[in-house]
Amino acid sequence: MHAPVDWLKPSLHPVYARLICAELRRRGFSEEEIVQGTRLNWAELHGSNLFLSFEQIRRLILRALELTQCPWLGLQVGQITQLSTHGALGYAGMAASNVGEVMMLLQRFTDVRLRLARFDIDTRGGFALVLTEVLTSPDVREYLMGNYVAGFLRLLETITGQDLLDRVTVHWPFDEPPWSQKYRDFCPRSDFGAEQLRIDMPPELLHCPSLAPDPETYRTALRDCERQLQQIQLGTVTVRVQRRLLGCDGSYPSLEQMAEMEHVSVRTLIRHLREEGMTYQRLLDGVREELACWLLVHTSLSVEAIAEKLGYQDTSNFSRTFRRWLGVTPRDFRQSRVDHSLATTPPG
Repeated sequence: MHAPVDWLKPSLHPVYARLICAELRRRGFSEEEIVQGTRLNWAELHGSNLFLSFEQIRRLILRALELTQCPWLGLQVGQITQLSTHGALGYAGMAASNVGEVMMLLQRFTDVRLRLARFDIDTRGGFALVLTEVLTSPDVREYLMGNYVAGFLRLLETITGQDLLDRVTVHWPFDEPPWSQKYRDFCPRSDFGAEQLRIDMPPELLHCPSLAPDPETYRTALRDCERQLQQIQLGTVTVRVQRRLLGCDGSYPSLEQMAEMEHVSVRTLIRHLREEGMTYQRLLDGVREELACWLLVHTSLSVEAIAEKLGYQDTSNFSRTFRRWLGVTPRDFRQSRVDHSLATTPPG
């Protein structure tokens, strides 16, 4: 089990969540049905480019799996992922000279869109893309694996103009499911039970030229990727403040104290957050809400202990605040998650 700070830190560009929403809308589900129980706001999800946490995308994936009853949904969403979805990274890939250059881009710049996994190239005895999971959870792992593979192969097919599905072997890092034929319909050479996700490809593919190499566009997109990566490493003001708050344990800084940590005046901190569409109180409430829900679902800590960890000396005050956030008490929220888990878990 990952620590809550890992589950709650920014990890994924919201465009990948919007793709899930688009697929669900295509299947006839309404906006209200899609976000029900996810604690996500439809307008914010589609209007902001602030990264989602792993816990937020996990809730949306679980809701999508519940609505569709389609365990291989990750494959299907991955197949509708356009190159433009990946932003500057996608544009750099399209303008690259060959597949080898695209692979180098993936290794270096995946973080500008996705921080849940790391992609590495293995050229020992051939040519393979190997995935190392940074954040995962058993209940959404199959979705993520399917989405990574289908999205990656669609990217390569778009760049090269070649049908690659009969030329690659996908080693899936989970036991063969009852619906394994869906994976073989997608990629005939699929096997299961691997230690980690691995896509074996023909070695000559590394030198396959792109359909639309464009050195000038490539350089421009590459600079954009470098800038975004540097920004991620430095962090926006919102992200830096959020990380500081996630690292607190029972004692949260005031606005004045946070400004001192950021080495700016209170007025400057307020202005910087406002420019990013955020306020300190919204960040503080958001971190406390997410931590409260995570602790209620994933630990057996008492409500009193959780209130104390979140800096509430009075448990009744925490319960009132929690009810304002979610419309239910902490105990009712915990019980509803237990009931929902029992209702959606297939019999053994």
